[in-house]
Amino acid sequence: MELEQTADGSYTLYVPELDEHYHSVKGALTESQHIFIEMGLKHSPVAEPRILEIGLGTGLNAFLTLLTAEEIRKKVYYTGIERYPLSEDTIHKLNYPGLIGKGHGEDYYAIHNAGWETDEVLSPWFTLHKIEGDFTRLFHSEEARQTSLSGYDIIYFDAFAPEKQPEMWEQSLFNSLYEILNKGGILTTYCAKGIVRRMLQAAGFTVERLPGPPGGKREILRATK
Repeated sequence: MELEQTADGSYTLYVPELDEHYHSVKGALTESQHIFIEMGLKHSPVAEPRILEIGLGTGLNAFLTLLTAEEIRKKVYYTGIERYPLSEDTIHKLNYPGLIGKGHGEDYYAIHNAGWETDEVLSPWFTLHKIEGDFTRLFHSEEARQTSLSGYDIIYFDAFAPEKQPEMWEQSLFNSLYEILNKGGILTTYCAKGIVRRMLQAAGFTVERLPGPPGGKREILRATK
């Protein structure tokens, strides 16, 4: 795994095995802020939203959510599913607290140091629950229907691209995500491919194609239940 600086000065990770980056090389911070915060969290009218992130990864989306929740005084319950947690050394090299949220370095590292399968109150406005596991297996299993993975208001769908990890972009998984959302709940993703839009629609979502982040992808998707 290799550290790379993106066009907006923030860093991302490159995975040679997949020939894929964790974020857009045109701007990791810009991408996350636009797709998940502006089009997701800030678009939701829910007073105390429950958020599910598919792919906790570098923790950037969670960190931006924590900072935004404190800024707009909105309590957030955040669940992140991650199969391959990053090493402490890699997390520090990303240096997100040095670029954003200065004075909140402890909050960023607390996201990664938080225990698994338990609620961690990281601030009065942000409670984190991390799940170390395979999203595809978790949502294909009967066990998933008996867990607390339900009642969400926002889903950040931030898996690697469909051509890199096709198993993460199957119709049955979008059907499951539709089921666990509350009415009016939304799902945001950077991928605007026609096949993804059609799968979301087939699951029952109303899908919007929205402008992408400045200098980045032309379009993104937001799906509403």
